[in-house]
Amino acid sequence: MRWKTIISLLKETFQEWNEDNASMLAAALAYYTVFSIAPVVVIAIAIAGAIFGEEAARGEIVGQIQGLVGTEGAKVIETAIENSGRSAARGPASLISVALLFFGASGVFVQLQDSLNQIWNVKAKPEKGVTNFIRKRILSFFAVIGIGFLLLASLIIRDYL
Repeated sequence: MRWKTIISLLKETFQEWNEDNASMLAAALAYYTVFSIAPVVVIAIAIAGAIFGEEAARGEIVGQIQGLVGTEGAKVIETAIENSGRSAARGPASLISVALLFFGASGVFVQLQDSLNQIWNVKAKPEKGVTNFIRKRILSFFAVIGIGFLLLASLIIRDYL
């Protein structure tokens, strides 16, 4: 590649980065990720715990997280997981807890979709009403379930290799 082509590519990349407001989108995605990580991990532990046992799944998942975010970050997430499992709410409180778990876990995927739509200049249809809001959240929640299954598969493969 010639220098002129490389410089032109870098210039265009920088212009697109600024036009798409990529720094703001990255910050929003990081914000939603911070608040979604505990619900996503709780769901992943529930899925993996159904097969391997909750303690084994929790230990393995927290170990994986520790490798990514360090010991202190893993302790914070582990405390959030323990606190979420401690409250044995019944009746309406349990429904509210499940709804908040669902809402929190799906938030990061809704933000990811919105960010990618903005970067790729996709004009999403205006979604009006509660039904469309719930549909979008359900689709995002299925992405969370998919990640849980991928985590489960990686644990199985890791144990057998």
